[in-house]
Amino acid sequence: MTTQKYWRGSAAVCVLLAIGGAYALSHRNADASVSESQGPVSALRAAADIVGTRSSAPDFSGIVSRYGPAVVHIGVKEAASVDENGQRKSGGEALGSGFIISQDGYILTNNHVVDGASSLSVKLTDGREFHARVIGKDKTTDVAVIKIDASNLPTVKIGNPDSSKVGEWVVAIGSPYGFDSTVTSGIISAKSRSFSDDSPIPFIQTDVPVNPGNSGGPLFNLNGEVIGINSMIYSRTGGFQGLSFAIPIDAAMHVKDQLVRTGHVTRGRIGVGVQPVSADQAKALGLEPAGGALVGSVDPSGPAQAAGLRRGDVIIGVNDKRIGSTTELIGQLAQLSPGSNATISVWRDGGEHKLSVTIGAQQSSGVASVSPREQQQEQPQEQPRQQNRPRLGVAVRALTQDEQQDASLPGGVLVQQATGPAAEAGIQAGDIIVAVDGKVIHGVEQLRRIIAQSDDSVSVTLVRDGEEASVNVTLG
Repeated sequence: MTTQKYWRGSAAVCVLLAIGGAYALSHRNADASVSESQGPVSALRAAADIVGTRSSAPDFSGIVSRYGPAVVHIGVKEAASVDENGQRKSGGEALGSGFIISQDGYILTNNHVVDGASSLSVKLTDGREFHARVIGKDKTTDVAVIKIDASNLPTVKIGNPDSSKVGEWVVAIGSPYGFDSTVTSGIISAKSRSFSDDSPIPFIQTDVPVNPGNSGGPLFNLNGEVIGINSMIYSRTGGFQGLSFAIPIDAAMHVKDQLVRTGHVTRGRIGVGVQPVSADQAKALGLEPAGGALVGSVDPSGPAQAAGLRRGDVIIGVNDKRIGSTTELIGQLAQLSPGSNATISVWRDGGEHKLSVTIGAQQSSGVASVSPREQQQEQPQEQPRQQNRPRLGVAVRALTQDEQQDASLPGGVLVQQATGPAAEAGIQAGDIIVAVDGKVIHGVEQLRRIIAQSDDSVSVTLVRDGEEASVNVTLG
């Protein structure tokens, strides 16, 4: 059964950061907590220690000098598109960031930085520029791998985000608004953030100032190790407002390995529906500390059913790694290879039980997304001639055969830009328009004809992030 969602405009949105992508986090000063048993002198010293530690930022110069040369500027030329009036629009230019992970030229960045590009260029800090090709990209995790033909390149050092802690200092390097090799710093504000129930990415939240152009750039810990890829911000303005989010590097490297090896990504599943465990539920179950993922349903034909999982079990571990939330569970399972065996730890009847599960495969989540990017050069605006007034307000392109097969769709066109009536209704770049008033769309020309012949409003069926939804659009 398909869940119908209805999108409307929102005052605050998550913004991808390539000039089309950005990251930011807010952080608060630590509060000094002093017990009444402390004397006035010791209390003042405790408060002074906290203030002194927080006010003096670390010296990041060693990280920048050593690993800054491995951070690159990515220039993007976008493919041309056609609007619903049949008007061909020339492709724009955008930019993002990335970082070199091998001396022979493999580079990690965001999917939304390179998706929809007709050509890519990579500029190093020493001024050299290279043409780049896309090795593979994955919309679900927003990870892409590109390659330049070069050797003996500087590389970053990959770290372990699991060992990082909330409150620790981190530093980002990237090209916000095209200002190459910009360094910003902050702290980790939270871990395991999720923006949907089925997201396999437990984002790292920081307050590091990141802006459009930072997308795809690295997030370093104080050891100079990359622990994340800066990917998006939560903003009411489109710019940094203290909330930025990074893809954990272990999840990104797992995707990278598959993209380099096979060109696509497979993800594990066990066939359960889960929900968070509340404190009251944990207490009633005798589960200390509270955490895990409560099994609400079990697919009768899935791996979990075959392994003996039951409704009401709490999954607390995967391969002896503690699971603290549903987001962590989905992320851990997604990184397991279909067909492999895993040990699932569950809390049942007041005790822990270990079950052996053969991991199944998730279905493909659909085509890569296209995020709106700020144009490097201002495009001339259309004159308000009535005959050219956009009725729907989208620039679209046909789906490739591979995209259509991956998304398992009967047809559709990919939205590259949404303005006017479409934007007001909540349509955005990256959506796939699959039907209008119930008629399946098989191409750009068909969409143009249907919109031209429609009355004052239409119902547009969309697919976004693998989910179908309908929106009503009042045409211009």
